[in-house]
Amino acid sequence: MELVRQQTFGTITPADISSADIMVAQCLADAAQGDIEAYFNLGVAFSTGSHGVDCELIEAHKWFNLAAAAGHEEASWCRADVADEMSAREVAEAQRRAREWLRTDFSKCA
Repeated sequence: MELVRQQTFGTITPADISSADIMVAQCLADAAQGDIEAYFNLGVAFSTGSHGVDCELIEAHKWFNLAAAAGHEEASWCRADVADEMSAREVAEAQRRAREWLRTDFSKCA
């Protein structure tokens, strides 16, 4: 797990990081550990285009989907709101990315 984090964040230098970037990086690290609140916070960031990320509904749906599947009640409502603004293909892509995240996450533990 630590190696994945180093590969993901190892190329980021302190001069390149704003406080918003740090929040997203921390959420990604927490999400890699299975933190449900981090999944939700990433969904919020991507759905609103806040904390230094662009508004990207596919990524937002993915993170809300992961949070909802793990039992975060508000995430399921947010996922539905985001899905209303997406095409069927975009929803399918978000679901594929969520499955890929889970597969990657489980393989890290093996």
